[in-house]
Amino acid sequence: MPGPGFKDHFSAVAAAYAGARPGYPDALFDWIAAVAPSRRLAWEAGCGSGQATRSLAARFERVHATDASAEQLAHARGPANARFAVEPAERCSLGAASADVACVGQALHWFDLPRYFDECARVLRPGGVLVAWTYDGLAVPPELREAVGAFSDAIRPYWPQERALVGAAYAGFDWPFVPVDPPAFTLEADWPLARMLAYFASYSATRRHREATGVDPVAAHADAIARAWGDPASTRRLRWPLYVFARRKP
Repeated sequence: MPGPGFKDHFSAVAAAYAGARPGYPDALFDWIAAVAPSRRLAWEAGCGSGQATRSLAARFERVHATDASAEQLAHARGPANARFAVEPAERCSLGAASADVACVGQALHWFDLPRYFDECARVLRPGGVLVAWTYDGLAVPPELREAVGAFSDAIRPYWPQERALVGAAYAGFDWPFVPVDPPAFTLEADWPLARMLAYFASYSATRRHREATGVDPVAAHADAIARAWGDPASTRRLRWPLYVFARRKP
């Protein structure tokens, strides 16, 4: 169960989160499988609604996917070889030296890092790999920048303080183990207008803005964004910088 320090920013938007977040590139998971000492067991902490879980399960015999939010896991979907459990990242039920990889996508900034890294040292087998990734800075086509920028400015004061760690691309973390250099990966998606607005609605800052002011910032900016977009059924190419960090346990 979640510990007393668990900061739950996503249970209230779990359904929106499950349906709106971008998918990660297949090349990322191919690389993770390639650097793992074997493909028997992957542990994914902070799995949310199972975005990365499904891709890991296609490459590993078993995936133990955990999240401290039961509401998030209620929306999680995965194949038969993926097991979901309500567990904090800092206290996993896996045995010692059992996992080939410990993965965390877009969630490491919410963890108690020293305790999570200690748990990785316990759970990973010798030669096992810790892989963490994050993305930030949505890049939209030029015609959308002004309208989307106004929305981003409106919600900026409502981001939790941990979100600054994403903006800094996890700079300055006291990573354990031996570095493993990943290749460059690209996170991009071709979305219609409704999908992008749903993505904005899944932000924790959107919820916090709405609760603090009584105003839904997505609804307040939707008309301006729609005018800049044009035909709402048309798609636009959206891109996010994807930062990947990997460390191998001796």
